[in-house]
Amino acid sequence: MGAIQMVNLQAQYNRFQSDIRDAFERVCHSGAFIKGSEVSTFEQELAVKLNVKHVIGVANGTDALQIALMALDLSPGDEVIIPAFAYAALPEAVLLLGLKPVFVDVSELDFLINPDLIIAKITNRTRVIAPVHLFGLTANMDVLGEIAEQHGLFLLEDAAQSMGSLFCGERCFGSSGTLGHIGTTSFFPSKNLGCYGDGGAIFTNDDILAEKARMIANHGQRKKYYHEVIGLNSRLDALQAAILRVKLPHLDSFIYRRNQVALLYSDSFREISQLKIPALNSEKSTHAFHQYTLIIRDGSRNELSEYLAQKGIPSMIYYPLPLHQQKAYSTAERIPVSEKLCEEVISLPICPELTDEEQLEIVKNIKSFYKS
Repeated sequence: MGAIQMVNLQAQYNRFQSDIRDAFERVCHSGAFIKGSEVSTFEQELAVKLNVKHVIGVANGTDALQIALMALDLSPGDEVIIPAFAYAALPEAVLLLGLKPVFVDVSELDFLINPDLIIAKITNRTRVIAPVHLFGLTANMDVLGEIAEQHGLFLLEDAAQSMGSLFCGERCFGSSGTLGHIGTTSFFPSKNLGCYGDGGAIFTNDDILAEKARMIANHGQRKKYYHEVIGLNSRLDALQAAILRVKLPHLDSFIYRRNQVALLYSDSFREISQLKIPALNSEKSTHAFHQYTLIIRDGSRNELSEYLAQKGIPSMIYYPLPLHQQKAYSTAERIPVSEKLCEEVISLPICPELTDEEQLEIVKNIKSFYKS
């Protein structure tokens, strides 16, 4: 058994090596490295897969968030409601546009923004609710959609970690990232659908928002050299699109394997009282298991991480500090669940290429740690 990895990208490359090399050759022989048929075909294929009208490929997931916000025609000082327990890309994009992030706590049950706390945060400057579908589970889009509609707000989904999750609600049904006014994702290499560099996409069923997003991502141009709005240079390049086209038909099998790994973990840890295992699904959402994240109840999280490292087993802490306590976005408010989670969570290796032997080694060592 080789070294265990959080995400084994080398093993995944070996699995698809022949098809990926053919895709590289196809792009190199075409000479079309920017835009071109490879990108447009991938956008069409992903749109069919997700059952969404428009997919706009961009340079990375953070650009996707910024472009989506720009397409909503917000004004400086407008407020965007976001979860306090998430990655920094969303508040970063919000603040770069002169907008104000308003942090809301999450639920310990699923790590997702707590809908019960949102209405109290809405002011006359609120324009957007932006849930982050963290770790692979889709937030409660039925309730979020109802709140957004009642208050005349946009709903922007950050689906960077939830590609492959399906939401089955009374109000809405469909793929994560396609349920609000506009959604975004990342194709960072470690994501459930990842390329070999940076990449991202924007999803929407709204023709006007799609047209704005495409213009903004292309220097604000609809027609070359005619700039209608202030834009960015943010394009998904053809080589990355070609790699994503190879992997896209296997997305369902990736998600299935991730769920198998998660189920084995959960079954193995169920009797360890110090561990709170994640739900395999929510009432309305399937889980894509971008991460398998435990809550360590007894304060032994850091000791466990160090113990696993000594045994050659990686782990990660997503995230060690909540967004409202980060120096760049700091506020004085207390957001208790998010703060507590940052002291208690640990994520274990999970990817389609994790072998049974590797996973049993991880399980054995965690059980050994808590027995001792």
